[in-house]
Amino acid sequence: MLRPRLGKSLSNGVFMRSGMAFHGRRPVATLTQAEGEAEIPEVLVVGTSFNRMAILNRPTALNALSTSMVEKLHKLYQAWEDHPDIGLVVTKGTGGRAFSAGGDVRRIYRLANEGKIEECKDFFNKIYHLTYLVGTYLKPHVALLDGLTMGGGAGISVPGMFRVATDKTVFATPETQIGFHPDAGASYFLSHLPGHLGEYLALTGAHLNGAEMLVAGLATHFSVSARIGWIEERLGTLITDDPSVVETALDEYSDIVYPDTESALRRMDAIDRCFSEETVEEILCALETEAAGQNDEWYTNTIGKLKGASPLSLKVTLKSIREGRFQNLNQCLVREYRTTCHALSSKISGDFFEGVRSRLIDKDFSPKWDPPCLEQVSREAVNHYFSPLVEDWQDLELPVKQREAYV
Repeated sequence: MLRPRLGKSLSNGVFMRSGMAFHGRRPVATLTQAEGEAEIPEVLVVGTSFNRMAILNRPTALNALSTSMVEKLHKLYQAWEDHPDIGLVVTKGTGGRAFSAGGDVRRIYRLANEGKIEECKDFFNKIYHLTYLVGTYLKPHVALLDGLTMGGGAGISVPGMFRVATDKTVFATPETQIGFHPDAGASYFLSHLPGHLGEYLALTGAHLNGAEMLVAGLATHFSVSARIGWIEERLGTLITDDPSVVETALDEYSDIVYPDTESALRRMDAIDRCFSEETVEEILCALETEAAGQNDEWYTNTIGKLKGASPLSLKVTLKSIREGRFQNLNQCLVREYRTTCHALSSKISGDFFEGVRSRLIDKDFSPKWDPPCLEQVSREAVNHYFSPLVEDWQDLELPVKQREAYV
């Protein structure tokens, strides 16, 4: 079932230009932070009668997503989807450095230390719901990824209809380095990349630049950062919910780009040979075998990333990507939520909190993984992270019947 296209049925009124620094678009609303920062808006909203832009506004935290930000974005997106005159939704980050560096895991760490596990679960529940909403959105959604786009930041953008990368974009899913797993839909969109690129990115947390995102299929368009303002201005003139019209507008400012000579994408043969192996141990062995006798920095860095990650996270992540290849977005999110809740419970291992402590809190960069090596990670331990939740831990419930009838 398709909703009717916007156009002649729209009202003729438009907001007057305000002269503010949002490329002539009128501020519609601002939403403020909790926890002692009520004067600082976390989400800015600008737009015209026919479109809206949600602006992530935690620049000092690289626009890391808090629970309140996720809640506000979800409410805004739902309201805009239901609004008969709004045809297009755009999102970007402030500060010039990041779209979003992901979920605010430092806050999750503090909450867990205070015994507030329910609040931790609530954050992940809500960001997975937002990811699902973006992935099934009924109107064109454009994410301007002009800077760091990591973890949950990728989760609220990559599943959407249009993603514009720039020469400033840095994409990564570095969760295995903090004892976690690529989530917020990452097991879906990474597993559907060409060959075994998804396993490579998920296990190592390797970075991609904007051109690489486009070539890999994670972005739909590429433009230099200096033209982002022009793109915003052009999108602000549209009176449509027709994806083809939005795509044509984005095409006007897009460039054809190719990965540079040192790009990992030029090593797809090696990635497919090594990361197609059945187990993490076999992947590592294949890399070490190919690296023998060579002075190749890519092999050295890739092996180093794997050896520095949580052994348990590596095995959980590999299984997650392999399962995601045969699942849809909602199935991946339900499975990811189970894995996340098992990680939060620390019944098998406390690697998530140890990884955050070591990498982000104390910054000693010497995590004490449990188990400490791949050989000690049992199949039973890995499978536990995929098992249904019990007792007070409930599985994620997404509005599949209500939304996917329209998709």
